[in-house]
Amino acid sequence: MRLLSYNIHKGIGGRDRRYRLDRILAVIEAENPDVICLQEVDRKVRRSRYHNQPHLLAEYFNSQHHLYQLNVPLSEGGYGNFLLSRWPMVAHHQISLQFNHKKPRGAQMAVIETPEGTMHVVNWHLGLSELERHWQVGHLLSHRLFQESAHHPTLIAGDFNDWRNTLADRIFAVHDFRDATSPASRFRSFPAYMAVGSLDKAFFRGEMHIHQARVVRTSLTRQASDHLPLVVDFHLRPPEECLASLTPPPSPSE
Repeated sequence: MRLLSYNIHKGIGGRDRRYRLDRILAVIEAENPDVICLQEVDRKVRRSRYHNQPHLLAEYFNSQHHLYQLNVPLSEGGYGNFLLSRWPMVAHHQISLQFNHKKPRGAQMAVIETPEGTMHVVNWHLGLSELERHWQVGHLLSHRLFQESAHHPTLIAGDFNDWRNTLADRIFAVHDFRDATSPASRFRSFPAYMAVGSLDKAFFRGEMHIHQARVVRTSLTRQASDHLPLVVDFHLRPPEECLASLTPPPSPSE
């Protein structure tokens, strides 16, 4: 199974500053993800031609299971997080991560029924200050709505804005989460055209087996947004069980 996390920067290229949602669609389509965690998704904002990007994305990927969270309202429209799934969301919640008077932030949580079992996915976009980010992570992990589904295998992905990579040891490890995007030097994702910061991350807990995590570096991803997308391939069952389920039973002997 595959999850893609991507700060799409409202569909505006990080270097040419052109609004081209078609480039974002092509980047996502090329990876064929089952779960899509997007940040900075515009809805009816002038800079993105007043497009309803959540609607366009859901329609393009023929997704019946999706969830939009408006975090930053503007004078016209606003932007936020968007979660799409190939499989049904049997439960979902959205909480505010706003810290003091800083820019509004939020997290989306969804319980998804996959072919390999039930999993818990979190999509978020954390703040710019270290104090703010540590509060946001602690707030989510202790939140009643998160705790309701915390017994499921859990994958947290998004734009962490964690330039100094302090979240892994100082808070996630305390809560038994493992870092799928370590070492940080292999997961530099910002700025897209010459990435130096590993801002886009994924942490997991429970019966989850990470096959591979990678940042997608192509000529298109370096143009489409100011972030590179992150892809995580994983299983909820041991790999040998997944292979066994795909192997047809032997034909009866004649």
